[in-house]
Amino acid sequence: MAHYKTAKEDIVPFGQKLAFGSGHLANQLFPAALGVFMVVLVMSLNMNPVMAGILGALPRLIDALTDPIMGFISDNTKSKWGRRKPYILVGSAITGVAFMVMWQLNPDNSQTYNFVYFLIVSVFFYIGYTIFATPLIGLGYEMTPDYNERTRLMAVSQWMGQVAWMIAPWFWVIIYDPDIFATAPEGARILAIWVGAACMILGIMPALFNREMIVPDKDKMADLSTKELAANTKEFFRGILLTVKNKPFMKLCGATFFIFNGFQTIAQFAMFIIVYYLFQGDKVASGTWPAWFGTVSAMATAFLVIPVVTKISEKVGKKNAFIIATLISIIGYGLKWWGFNPANPWMMFMPIPFLSFGIGGLFTLMMSMTADVCDLDELNNGERREGMFGAVYWWMVKLGTALALLTSGIVLQAVGFDQTIDLQSAETLTNLRIADILIPIVTALMAIAIIWKYNITEERAHEIRQALVSRRGKTLHQ
Repeated sequence: MAHYKTAKEDIVPFGQKLAFGSGHLANQLFPAALGVFMVVLVMSLNMNPVMAGILGALPRLIDALTDPIMGFISDNTKSKWGRRKPYILVGSAITGVAFMVMWQLNPDNSQTYNFVYFLIVSVFFYIGYTIFATPLIGLGYEMTPDYNERTRLMAVSQWMGQVAWMIAPWFWVIIYDPDIFATAPEGARILAIWVGAACMILGIMPALFNREMIVPDKDKMADLSTKELAANTKEFFRGILLTVKNKPFMKLCGATFFIFNGFQTIAQFAMFIIVYYLFQGDKVASGTWPAWFGTVSAMATAFLVIPVVTKISEKVGKKNAFIIATLISIIGYGLKWWGFNPANPWMMFMPIPFLSFGIGGLFTLMMSMTADVCDLDELNNGERREGMFGAVYWWMVKLGTALALLTSGIVLQAVGFDQTIDLQSAETLTNLRIADILIPIVTALMAIAIIWKYNITEERAHEIRQALVSRRGKTLHQ
């Protein structure tokens, strides 16, 4: 396989990588914290689980629908500050403030009041999140034109994003610690202010310090004025059609859908297995073991998987690195059968270094590979549409999340899990453990099958870049 040395002008300075990674830390901390905080709705605000489920699903549906619209707007914005950075700045502020306000709930209020209040504010939260996150993803795709530097950039951003998953599992420990807060709702109200403020500060870093690409042909950008609404609507749907017709990109989306869907389906199973299998349903005895499992998994991804996958990618290419990482994760999932051992809880950490290669390798490589696809799209269609590609890609991720949440509940019911009792039957726990292993293995194998014929190698990416340079000169940044 041909290798090309990264030109000095294509290297993203480390400070800019940190700024971009700060944005991704905020981008990951919002959903990581939200997943923990949502427990408070049912456990401490006594909200009906069905109503809590609606609060989790309905705003996400709005979020998924607005992503492509925001991608189109970001791709076609003409301002002296760039296409992405103004939205990253404003979106970060809206999302941070909305997160703070969203959790100012009181158990003395009626269930209906808390439901309506949370629903309204969460809609603003997800709108702000779309305004912030979609341009941020697009910004990353255009920060460097180099095949390997893109992977290094995404490695830094994903490494910093993993910090969110290291600390988020401990939020529920803090919220429910009576030595810190008198009640869990009080803990959620106060901690939400700190989390929202931290995310806001981290989120604006890319807007302040990162450079954007100068669009090579602005004549092909849409006019976002209201008088062009009909033409823009037509162009919007044309853009979606062009995106989904891009075969290499759809292979990335398909592989991501299966890997992430498999991971998300079983994500909560580890906690159930720890509590009900290792500790026989004793929630006090299980203590902080579930939190440690999540934190150690994120640490393994950050300190082991991301650096190793980045190096493998430079040696054998991104597609092959993805296949290798996915196969390693399959070994990890298999090791869970022996790792979850009631006689020795410490063995639960044994599979983590292997299974962490699944998600850690996925997003480090897929975001880098999507940047390569954006170059191919410009070569074929003459436009820079990073925002639309990012929006469609993450729409696929969110669709996978929604289906995984549904599938997870169905699997729990199918294995006979009964949430009203502490001692689950031996058959239920055995079937749950089998599902915890087999589901991600099957989806991983399907992802490998989909990506097998992906054909943008380092050599092909270099050819595409040379063709673009010949057409419109070197990539410029502002």
